[in-house]
Amino acid sequence: MNNMKVDFAPLEIPLQRRLQTAAVAQWVFSFIGLAPLCIFIFLYLLFTRFWLISVLYAVWWFYDYDTPACGGQRVPFLCGLKMWDYMRDYFPVKLVKTADLDPRHNYVLGFHPHGVLVAGAFTNFCTYATGFRELFPGLTSYLIMLPLWFRAPFFRNYIMCAGLIPSDKESASYPLRKRGGGNAVVTAVGGAPEALDAHPGTYNVLLAQKKGFIKMAMVHGAHLVPVFSFGENELFDQVENKRGTWLRWIQERLQSIMGISLPLFHARGIFQYSFGLMPYRRPIHTVVGRPIQVQRNEKPATEELDALHQLYMDELSKLFDEHKENYGVDKDTHLHFV
Repeated sequence: MNNMKVDFAPLEIPLQRRLQTAAVAQWVFSFIGLAPLCIFIFLYLLFTRFWLISVLYAVWWFYDYDTPACGGQRVPFLCGLKMWDYMRDYFPVKLVKTADLDPRHNYVLGFHPHGVLVAGAFTNFCTYATGFRELFPGLTSYLIMLPLWFRAPFFRNYIMCAGLIPSDKESASYPLRKRGGGNAVVTAVGGAPEALDAHPGTYNVLLAQKKGFIKMAMVHGAHLVPVFSFGENELFDQVENKRGTWLRWIQERLQSIMGISLPLFHARGIFQYSFGLMPYRRPIHTVVGRPIQVQRNEKPATEELDALHQLYMDELSKLFDEHKENYGVDKDTHLHFV
């Protein structure tokens, strides 16, 4: 039996690269382990002499319960921390603009693909590291996330600081109801199920039956903007889980019960490059497409909804085909809508 060779990182690594690794490590931990840790701390404190901390937080939580549904509580200082610049440079991540977005309108940005941990969406739309504010002046972005995560004590405040809001209809629609425009709701349309298809070299987009975000845009008269993040699926390897296999069946069952998917992903470590949960250092280019003008229609007919949905898929395909060769994708490769 051959032993797996471990490729250790060299000892003499520039400080900048060490800081980049540290920034991404804390982000990965935040997505994977911080919510359970926060729940554990909240409950543990109740049985210690520091029980008052949890009690006071519970009182505050009751008072603050509706904040996520009302646009959250973004903290610009935290969104602009130097730490996010290091995270950007780790991959690196670049935000690519193809057209102006008039700040007098509201927008729904469809982000594709989800990837394993939506690294491109978080870096571009939850931090100031890639220049969203400069590229699209007058717009404020809100990335939506499963409501489940906003029920974790302490963690809910952490994610709201970055401009994250719940993905339920009322919460996601809140920024779009604001008069005067200037709000952009960003949704990873494929959601948790699409993460199970996030294998390197694949371009499967879970969109064929996804029409909720289209209807939301129509109801509020928000323009639709397709966004494709080249490199998103290249950050992690994933245990083979083709549709129809027992592993995929278990993953889909768990996803239907818990609301979150559990892709068995792996890549590299912090001190070695052979295994671990750190993403590979591979570039991400998030391309923001041209806006699709949408007229306000509070009760769209099925035919109108289907027509706009098809137009959106056509525009996303066009965006992909126009830019794919710039980012290392073969010219004969096309998106596969699932």
